[in-house]
Amino acid sequence: MRQTISFNDNWQFSKDRVHGETVNLPHTWNAIDGMDGKGAYDRGEYFYTKQFPTPTLLDGERVILEVLAAGLSAKVSVNDREMGSHEGGYSSFTVDITEALFPKDFQYEHSNTLTIAVNNTNRSNIYPQMADFTFYGGLYRGVNLLILPATHFEVGFHGASGLAITPEIIEKTTHAILHLNSWVTNPSPDYTIRYLITDAEGKETAEVWRPSTDPKADILLPEPHLWQGVDDPYLYHCTATLFYRNESVDEVSSRFGIRSFYVDPEKGFFLNGKPMMLRGVSRHQDRLWYGNALTREQHYEDAALIAELGANTVRLAHYQHSRDFYDACDEYGFIVWAEIPYISCQSDDPKAHENCRLQMQDLIYQNYNHPSICFWGISNEITIAGEKPGLIDNHKDLNALVKQIDPSRLTTIAHVSMLPMDSPLHGITDVESYNHYFGWYGGTYDYNEKWLDEFHAKHPDICLGVSEYGAEGIITYQPDEPKCRDYSEAYQAEYHEHMAKILMERPYLWATHVWNMFDFGCAARNEGGTAGRNNKGLVTMDRKVKKEAFYVYKAYWSKEPFVHLYGRRYAQRTGDTVTIKVYSNQPVVSLYVNGQPFAAQYGNKIFLFENVPLSDGFTFLTATANGVSDTMTLEKVDKKPDIYTLPQEDDDGEGVANWFEQVETVASDAPMEFSEKHFSVHDKLNDIAANDEAFSILSNALFAMTGMKMKKSMLAMMGEKSLFELTDMMTGFGGSDKKVPENALQIINAELNKVNK
Repeated sequence: MRQTISFNDNWQFSKDRVHGETVNLPHTWNAIDGMDGKGAYDRGEYFYTKQFPTPTLLDGERVILEVLAAGLSAKVSVNDREMGSHEGGYSSFTVDITEALFPKDFQYEHSNTLTIAVNNTNRSNIYPQMADFTFYGGLYRGVNLLILPATHFEVGFHGASGLAITPEIIEKTTHAILHLNSWVTNPSPDYTIRYLITDAEGKETAEVWRPSTDPKADILLPEPHLWQGVDDPYLYHCTATLFYRNESVDEVSSRFGIRSFYVDPEKGFFLNGKPMMLRGVSRHQDRLWYGNALTREQHYEDAALIAELGANTVRLAHYQHSRDFYDACDEYGFIVWAEIPYISCQSDDPKAHENCRLQMQDLIYQNYNHPSICFWGISNEITIAGEKPGLIDNHKDLNALVKQIDPSRLTTIAHVSMLPMDSPLHGITDVESYNHYFGWYGGTYDYNEKWLDEFHAKHPDICLGVSEYGAEGIITYQPDEPKCRDYSEAYQAEYHEHMAKILMERPYLWATHVWNMFDFGCAARNEGGTAGRNNKGLVTMDRKVKKEAFYVYKAYWSKEPFVHLYGRRYAQRTGDTVTIKVYSNQPVVSLYVNGQPFAAQYGNKIFLFENVPLSDGFTFLTATANGVSDTMTLEKVDKKPDIYTLPQEDDDGEGVANWFEQVETVASDAPMEFSEKHFSVHDKLNDIAANDEAFSILSNALFAMTGMKMKKSMLAMMGEKSLFELTDMMTGFGGSDKKVPENALQIINAELNKVNK
């Protein structure tokens, strides 16, 4: 039988293969600098080296190295002999290293040297090219050594398990058919396969035998127990065993769920014929001071927090996630959108599309059996850096590839907010979603419902969703009057109070996903006094604090009774009375002040208690509802602490919305001038941002065009692009009603021409 040996301990990690340190896997070299706020992180090649003895092998046995992920590319060498490589930082891969091992009777039998060179530098043929998150390097999911018999279930095909299970519910019956398939290396008539199906309790339910040379099989399950998402995530188990006559020689297994689903453009998502309003979150895979090198336990902790929120769907952005987290999603019943890192910018390198196809195949083949995955995502905000030649054809090709591999699931895409409603990108995938930040980067949050209803009216046949929406929330800032882009926990909560309500009121939205469940690392960011992070999470990056907005969604989505007092981090307050807000999914909430009843209110999700008295010193507040309670303590002070207010230097201000009216006009037929001595729209954004005068022009022009106030750090992810490449995508973002001149680019160029480099 196959052996699986954990190969995670005692690696030598080094830059030069000489001066190293001992590390255990999972490991990333960007656990600190990928989020420490210093503005850059180490992108290069590092070497992981391990020595190990040659295992005792029977005739024909193979030794396979299984790398669960290497960001962003890797080369595997054994005893200075290169044995394989992989391009793509988020999927697993295998390398047969048998031929490079020293013989058992060789004098250096204990000195096989395995080296994995891992590289996270930018390469034009590997995605992601550009994105708003840290591209961590390292062997961050671990490594296994597999010892396999000569005839075994295939492990070398896109890192897949060699077993595929496709459940099909027979229409107008209560039965299901399991379509089973496996792939065997070196099959022959001497080998047979047994497929054994067991239920969630381990009881044998069905089995079928097939020759290894013709492994496909169907099994009928009368009245199966369906996988019903978060309500009933019931899982079966399939074990495929390979027999050589009377002897079992190899075995693979997988859990699976039996379900059917579809999406209606008016009524949304249906699971097993039942309507299911998909409302949930997006998730990044990193954690404070761990980077993306998470343990299985940490992945499951994330899933438990999402379940506590009451979400029933998760968008796993923007790349393939750990098999541990997909396992957790199966168990919790989340409906999953899984995607590849074809994001933000299409590479000009023709080889990049083949990498896109490779990563898509890896994603699907490696995760085919997960019932939680219902949607394959083919790209995210791919036009944010401008539309590139071949972009539409590449999307059509990817969509066709997905349908060829897996016709049982639906395809989807996440559009950047500025994408026009009549773009040719529409209609390529089965369903679509938009990333909208009205009320954060630009416009007001009530523009969200206006835009959504307008799109739905214009395209009633398109299944529309919201793939990202959010606002930054830093728990230090506690204003009395929250406003957009003050980075306060209070504004984030107010924003999500609005969004939770209006999204629940629109059943035509097939799914909505908060950006983001957790704060995550983005080395280039520097916003709100917290650099190196994107702070839009409902939970802090260390998973220690659930922000107020977390409880907004818990009130809307969770079935578990709860009550939550808002404002505990605004712990020191001035004045004699305060307004107390409570979130709850119960119909009646009672408030107690210093142990005495104050008031009871009937309500829906959000309860406001006004004129609550503050005692001198400390005031103790308790909210109760249907047997559950919450408490917090406030202190009456003479002066509000300064720490509760966003520092002035971090306040973006309002921008210049009428900038085009304040600068010189340019004739629409006037040629644009370009000079090595002066800035122009052909200069890279990083170079423009480095000059204060040029950046002021850029910032004000973009605000006038988009309603979006840009910070220098936000431009970093697009820094190698020119303004010329971006402006065709900018007009109308943020719900801006400002009229932008048709020759806006010429006007901006003329103003930049006035600035010396």
